[in-house]
Amino acid sequence: MKIQFDELNYQQDAINSVLRVFEGHEINQSLFTISDKRTQGSLFGEHGVGNKVIKNYERMLKNVNQIQIDNGIPISDLIPSPFPQFNIEMETGTGKTFVYLKSILELNKAYGFTKFVIVVPSVAIKEGVMKTIEMTKDYFKTQMNSVIYNSFMYNSSKLDEVRNFAESNNIEIMVINIQAFSKGKKNNDNMNIIYRDDMDKLNGIRPIDLIAETNPIVIIDEPQSVDNTENAKKAIEALNPSVSFRYSATHKNTEYPLLYRLGPVEAYQHELVKQIEVAGIKNDVDGNEAYIKLLNVKSNKTTITASVEMYVSSKGNIDKKEIKLKQGDDLYLKSKRISTYEKVGFVQEISAEPGNEYIEFSGEPSIIRLSQSNENDRQIKRGQIRKTIEEHLDKELKLNSQGIKVLSLFFIDKVEKYRSYDENKNMVKEEYAQIFEAEYNKLIKKEKYKSLIDRHIPAEEVHDGYFSVDGKGIPKNTKGDTAADESTYKIIMKDKEQLLTMYNAEKGKTDKANKLRFIFSHSALKEGWDNPNVFQICTLIETKDTITKRQKIGRGLRIAVNQEGQRVPGFETNTLTVMANESYEDFANGLQREYEEEGMKFGIFEENSFSSIVIGTNDLGEKIPLGTAKSKILIKFMKENKYIDSKGKGSLKLAEAIEKDELELPEEILNINEKMKDSITDFVKNIFDTNKVDIKNKDERVSIKVRKELLSGPFLEIWDKIKYKTKYVISFDSDAFIHTASAKLREELSVKIAKLEYQKVNIVTDQSGVRTINETSTGFEASEEEYTEAPDIISYLQNETKLTRKTLIRILSNSETLRDFRRNPQMYMMETARIINSAKKNAIVDGVKYERNNEEYEQSLFLTDELSSYTTNALKVNDNRSLYDHIIYDSTVEKEFAIECEKDENVKFYIKLPSWFKVKTPLGPYNPDWAVLLEKFGKEKLYFIVETKGSIASEDLRPTELSKIKCGKKHFDAIDTGIDFVKETSLKNIY
Repeated sequence: MKIQFDELNYQQDAINSVLRVFEGHEINQSLFTISDKRTQGSLFGEHGVGNKVIKNYERMLKNVNQIQIDNGIPISDLIPSPFPQFNIEMETGTGKTFVYLKSILELNKAYGFTKFVIVVPSVAIKEGVMKTIEMTKDYFKTQMNSVIYNSFMYNSSKLDEVRNFAESNNIEIMVINIQAFSKGKKNNDNMNIIYRDDMDKLNGIRPIDLIAETNPIVIIDEPQSVDNTENAKKAIEALNPSVSFRYSATHKNTEYPLLYRLGPVEAYQHELVKQIEVAGIKNDVDGNEAYIKLLNVKSNKTTITASVEMYVSSKGNIDKKEIKLKQGDDLYLKSKRISTYEKVGFVQEISAEPGNEYIEFSGEPSIIRLSQSNENDRQIKRGQIRKTIEEHLDKELKLNSQGIKVLSLFFIDKVEKYRSYDENKNMVKEEYAQIFEAEYNKLIKKEKYKSLIDRHIPAEEVHDGYFSVDGKGIPKNTKGDTAADESTYKIIMKDKEQLLTMYNAEKGKTDKANKLRFIFSHSALKEGWDNPNVFQICTLIETKDTITKRQKIGRGLRIAVNQEGQRVPGFETNTLTVMANESYEDFANGLQREYEEEGMKFGIFEENSFSSIVIGTNDLGEKIPLGTAKSKILIKFMKENKYIDSKGKGSLKLAEAIEKDELELPEEILNINEKMKDSITDFVKNIFDTNKVDIKNKDERVSIKVRKELLSGPFLEIWDKIKYKTKYVISFDSDAFIHTASAKLREELSVKIAKLEYQKVNIVTDQSGVRTINETSTGFEASEEEYTEAPDIISYLQNETKLTRKTLIRILSNSETLRDFRRNPQMYMMETARIINSAKKNAIVDGVKYERNNEEYEQSLFLTDELSSYTTNALKVNDNRSLYDHIIYDSTVEKEFAIECEKDENVKFYIKLPSWFKVKTPLGPYNPDWAVLLEKFGKEKLYFIVETKGSIASEDLRPTELSKIKCGKKHFDAIDTGIDFVKETSLKNIY
């Protein structure tokens, strides 16, 4: 197969934007003499040939501004020095390398330039550029009248190529990575050879001087990674460029004039790249549970700490972060006050015992274990591999008939998780390879896939790994920029076309690469994979993921090609599925943050945003822009009128003005011409999505005040009924408990094969940012295979329940449930521990006895305890029948109960009991909801503790809450003051 190249309009627009920079300039070749530095300057060899540009910066700036106006880009006010540099923005996968290679040839055709240097940031991109030069050779020969050009990769051991570069009359293209000439300091042992004057092949001439004499046009590929240090900037300057064109999808340095923009928004809108869908897998658990994953436990002589992954609130975002915990830490505070972590409580104990690492909490979950986290990870990774294979095979059913071979890419961070080698260098399949083949073999046998032409190829031949190797040929973990990596990139590039060729025995397409459809690659080789037919990317990363989301999707963004090497455009064919190792919400939010960190500004108005709006033409037919000065006036006006905030972000007022066509503008702008309002309104709509306005929560916090004058009368009547404290003792019947626990296990234990949830959404990128649409969700079993290694169930249950081995063995034997253990050992142990602990709590509560003691709650706490809440959770009290001027409520039930109390004239006084009013229980402190004083028919006074939670269906409450409520009732019965404890949601049901 040979990749075919099309004439694409957007690519020609980018090329023309470069060509137009030189319009009206006097340009020709310049000659220079190459001297032998070792013979006192006598002539040596031939004349050198270089580029010559008579730089008319005024004319160049006019050209640049006209280009920017035509491309809808804010205009620039000056040309950079010491040499002109220009940015060209092109999204990954849109043919950036092809564009600058064709630009080189067009610059020669239009102006006679012959010397070009392409500077790249890494060996991966260097190999990619050389591969593209090779692939486009025939195309350019046909399209450019058999133009002759020479290209080479700079090699410090082949300096005769540098001499030829300087002397040749033809087009010369040198490709060099920045590391080869970024160390130019004299007397430095690490100085690059390019700066040395003792090289015999050049007779004392420094290679850099030969290049500099040619005044090359310098193409910088990915400048954010090339000239991002002072040394790198000096190295570029040492090339003595006549001009530099900087090509990237993510320009970080925006001080250089932007000539052309084809960013992710434009590429997506015009379907020039694949659309992206993100899939994620998570354990199928209650979404209201607090997410905590134990990563590791470390101990030293003085402390034990644990690292966990959990959600943390920061600057309006909630993200997963790695947090260190020690004994006594409050999870609610560690999460920066995310409400779901309140019930977790604080860290009671951390165990660092090898094989028994865990954290115990005061709330729920009561304990999390490292072994449990590892098992969950294993299940999810197996699910990721399975779903990637399934997505792949489904796409083959759809695309193989169009002649499109489907590829899937797996990123891993440890080669040994995929393969290893024994002492005889024989390859050994490791965990990921084993899982892949097991899951592939199960799926490929399904009836729906029987039509696939290569379904009979053995599983071991459809997958392989591209890894860097050491001197003995053994794969190793690398960072992506070593000599070992360079050889790996060459292999990847060499196989590029073969990988795109479908297996077909009849046509003799049976090479290893033809059979290969699933590729495992080290995560460090993030820039080496850029294949148009990658349709699935799966990230199996165990440590912190170092691959950015843009790098991930960049490996498969290109439009797919068929067996003739022709592009097959359209989203109906081109969908890239990213199997993320995080939720799709986290992926989408992270992708937007990466865009913003790389300089993209979604929906932001800057001082020069309006500068390129055309307001007329001059006598030469050149377009006249609004200009930077007028744009600044407009931005200032929009800020003063609250259309945009101080950061340039559109407001609700701007959205309303656009929707109603009531946008106001300053007179000096409106008076420019009669179409100014329409022009500016259209421009605003292009940047600002009125349907995606960030309306901030306007709720204000309210300080809750105690009305001191009410600390008497009816309040004291209630207070004297509830102010007493108690102590408790527990009696425990072991035989009865064992019988009850065994019965509960028989009745309640349900062990199923582990379930995972598979979620998938489409990612849309527009001017307002990154968003998700079309969410789908399905559940599936993690594995149908039985577990082969049985964990120590008794030791596990001992740690979880604090019961003796003897008691646990009796409970399990009597329960007759051990047959379920092998179906899913982890779930069996976790569910058994939960049910036994529930039975234990009930036994403790049933056996608890309260006695009133001589202590009382401090009434003064009502005055010293400061309360506050948001207005959305605080109900204003309008009369003198409650101690606080607002009632803080945590649920709709509590709010409705408070409203009932305020309306009912039989209620003489009521208090939402503060959080410090707690009754001690064996299961932790209990905070009752309400204290109410009623007067029935104006005569009989009734006193109540009302628990509104307790009336909710018991299955909706956690067992611990129900047990605490039972203990609370026993406490109030014990103080024996004539107050009744009731569980109700409605006041009318109390009397």
